[in-house]
Order: sequence, then structure tokens, then C-alpha cells
Amino acid sequence: MTHHDSTSPRAVLFDRDGTLVVDVPYNGDPGLVVAMPTAKATVQGLRERGIPVGVVSNQSGIARGLLTREQVDAVNREVDRLLGPFDVWCVCPHGTEDDCRCRKPRPGMVHDAAAALGVDPAEVAVIGDIGADMGAARAAGARGVLVPTDVTRPEEVRDAELVAGDLAEAVGLLFPAPQDGRTP
Repeated sequence: MTHHDSTSPRAVLFDRDGTLVVDVPYNGDPGLVVAMPTAKATVQGLRERGIPVGVVSNQSGIARGLLTREQVDAVNREVDRLLGPFDVWCVCPHGTEDDCRCRKPRPGMVHDAAAALGVDPAEVAVIGDIGADMGAARAAGARGVLVPTDVTRPEEVRDAELVAGDLAEAVGLLFPAPQDGRTP
């Protein structure tokens, strides 16, 4: 039997800005939240499969004094309203110089989200739009799928293990249709 040796993930974590919603730098205004194409259907499709979904988001604007945690939480609630509810939210409020464990490409948020969902990090997939998302996945032992946008650098695309054109395609790569019509 030649099946994929890589089994489908038991949970999917998404980056927020540039992945689930259009990136508005340091956004503290829920009114500016706009879902990315295919985001709602993709998240809904995972939920219907019984796959837990979460968000892992660097929000260095908090450390830089450009945003309050309350503003970030308000934006996240709007994302939940549009696309959610997500099963777990992990936010890194730190800046690059804080040397924290959570800021992507470090694995802290992936570990925390996996723990909250009761799955091993190796059973998780991370979908994001930049190299830091893929780095966090790799560092946690999770799988990463890059969905590039205008800000994604060519070398980030080159170095990514899996690359998809949009969120729907990303999930299709992680959950290939069974060849014989039966689910394993």
C-alpha cells in the first residue's frame, strides 16, 4: 500500500495578517478588518471536518506602543465574528529585541496552541504568508504551508516546503482526497 507517509494534520493554525485577513499594519480598528479570499469557506470547511483551528499572530505593535492589547483583542474578536470562532488564539505582544519564546519564527505560539488543542506540534499545520510563519512551524516540528502575497520575499517562497495560491489550495495540500473514496 503506497499511501502518503505524511498523515493529514489534526489541527490547523493560521497566521492572521496577510493570511486570514488583509494586512493593515498595526491595525487597532475592527472596522478595517477584511477577510482574505477563500478564508471563510476554508475555515468553515475545516470546522465541518472536525479539525480544530487556531491563530498565531505576532503583534509587535503592542511592544512598540502603536497598539494596545485591548485594540488587538477587539480586532481578533472581529476576525472571530467574520471567520470564527477559532478554537485558540495565540498573540505575541513582544518586539524583535525582547528575545521572547513566542515571536515567530520561534515556535512558542505553535507549541502553546497545540497544547491548548491537546495535539502534538508534529500533528499541526501552520498556514501563513511569510518566512517567519514557516520558520515557526519548522522549529515546532509542525508542517508549514506558505500562501504568498505581495510582501512575501522570493527566497521565502523558494525555501518553503509547501506553497499554495490561496487558503483553499493550502488546505487541499494538507488534506488530499482519498484515492479509493474511503477515508483512512
